[in-house]
Amino acid sequence: MTTAQIQSQDCGVAKLSPEALALVSDFFKVLSESSRLQIVCCLRSGPQNVSQVVEMTGLNQANVSKHLKILTQAGVVSRQQQGVCAIYQISNGLVFELCERVCDALSNQIQQQAEQLQQLNLVRSER
Repeated sequence: MTTAQIQSQDCGVAKLSPEALALVSDFFKVLSESSRLQIVCCLRSGPQNVSQVVEMTGLNQANVSKHLKILTQAGVVSRQQQGVCAIYQISNGLVFELCERVCDALSNQIQQQAEQLQQLNLVRSER
């Protein structure tokens, strides 16, 4: 058995149907927009209305409303009406774990690249 086959067996995603994989893909697409990630980070501190999100992110109101709608439809954020105000909050805390893991992986990758560059610079300076 090849390494790829063993890894494929260990990966739950590999066992998903194409339809299920499309749902996973759609979830990641929702998180692939930097403005939506800003909004998610803003909501980490607790429920907020649109005006509060606008103030915290610096994005314009129309943009925030559009992105909150997408996040709500994806199930990342939930919306509750309080009088004339809509309050948004994170409904899927998995988003934070995903973001932290991605940030950790990127940080490690950048550190490795920096070390490789440093080694290259040492080789160049020895010439």
